[in-house]
Amino acid sequence: MADVFDVVVIGGGPAGYTGAIRAAQLGLKVAIVEKRGTLGGTCLNVGCIPSKALLESSEHYSMAQHGEFALHGLKMSKVELDLPALMERKAKIVKSLTEGVQFLMKKNKITYFVGEAELQTASKVSVKLLAGEKKGTSEILETKNIMLATGSTVIELPFAKFDGKKIISSTEALELPEVPKKLVVIGGGAIGLEMGSVWMRLGSEVTVVEYAANIAGQADLGLSKVLMRVLEKQGMKFSLSTKVTAVDTKGKGVVVKAETADGKQIEFEGDKVLVAAGRKPFSQGLGLEKLGIKVDGRGVVDVDSHFRTNVPNIYAVGDLIRGPMLAHKAEEEGVAVAEILGGKPGHVNYDTVPWVIYTWPEMAAVGKSEEELKKAGVAYRVGSFPFVANARAKTMGMTDGQVKIIADEKTDRVLGVHIVGPRASDVLAEAVVAMEFGASSEDIARSFHGHPTLSEVVREAALAVDKRARQG
Repeated sequence: MADVFDVVVIGGGPAGYTGAIRAAQLGLKVAIVEKRGTLGGTCLNVGCIPSKALLESSEHYSMAQHGEFALHGLKMSKVELDLPALMERKAKIVKSLTEGVQFLMKKNKITYFVGEAELQTASKVSVKLLAGEKKGTSEILETKNIMLATGSTVIELPFAKFDGKKIISSTEALELPEVPKKLVVIGGGAIGLEMGSVWMRLGSEVTVVEYAANIAGQADLGLSKVLMRVLEKQGMKFSLSTKVTAVDTKGKGVVVKAETADGKQIEFEGDKVLVAAGRKPFSQGLGLEKLGIKVDGRGVVDVDSHFRTNVPNIYAVGDLIRGPMLAHKAEEEGVAVAEILGGKPGHVNYDTVPWVIYTWPEMAAVGKSEEELKKAGVAYRVGSFPFVANARAKTMGMTDGQVKIIADEKTDRVLGVHIVGPRASDVLAEAVVAMEFGASSEDIARSFHGHPTLSEVVREAALAVDKRARQG
């Protein structure tokens, strides 16, 4: 009889591989099953990491192309784009990181199966092997516990089926062989804005069509407007409160047909259309129905506060369950399940999950927005401060944006921090730590911040909560 694993992790993305590592650190016998052939999930392979590589490269190109380096006394001429080299750099970064994750599996003595997993019972997982000497055969893994961590996949619109050529998803948008002259983006969330930024910087005329009245999803409305103004200044076009009704690919390019909030019929022409309408849990084909595991109509797996499904020894984490589809949120859930299985109090504080949109400037936030607090009837105070008044931002030549801090009116406890500005993703980190420790805006205001640094904008915003900002 084969060895029995303490836990079989299905899915090798951030939730799966991080959870597997933590379980192994706690002395559990662990197996991980991933069908892609490389570990890291969507994030490392076709999501967070390759998109950030392209964003970084495209930002350098844009600064050189539009003379921003000249402000620093650096004169350039005949700036040319080498798209294959740019793509090769991205591929090398992805390869390095995915190989690093595979090394961690070996280091932590985790058994790695490249294959498709399907639940047979609450203690048996069938794996169709897709690589190695036994490729094409199936193997049964016996286990005491199962962690479902299969992530999510792109949402396809019924009237805009992906063809990989004219109608593309974020995956194809990472691999375009040439810069489209015109790119229409359906969806003004993180993916649409980030990939739109990449191709706009490289020379595309980009139009973002968004159903909602604002971009950036559930972002603070005030700062979403700030971000949109900056992106418009860079050349990105927007059509808000616009419902896409059809996509016509019969001609050389694509024609996106839409309807505005007041019923006006409009069209957008492009060479390609990027559908960035969100993602959905990848919960099909796992055999969940066979075991009676509860899943809602959108494919979200139902779990309790300890990530257990209605089958007690089967857990689900990451994009499969409720909450924001973010790699770092998934990682913490994977770790929490591992610690629960290891006899420790695994826990995730959802009040301090940060999120970022990696445009330039970036948008980053943690906690509640003004709109959420108003809806909940919570009294609050707000302090904000612009990057234009910050010395470090001026020396960088990157002064767009601001920091907003929201604090409870009675206790002064920080309830939310929202940033649009240079390196907002890094600047936000202190706010996450502050909220984790239940800090007040005064705690941040009285804490040293090195000078000159971008983080001083956070301190000034905290001071502004009490109407005593000093540098503005």
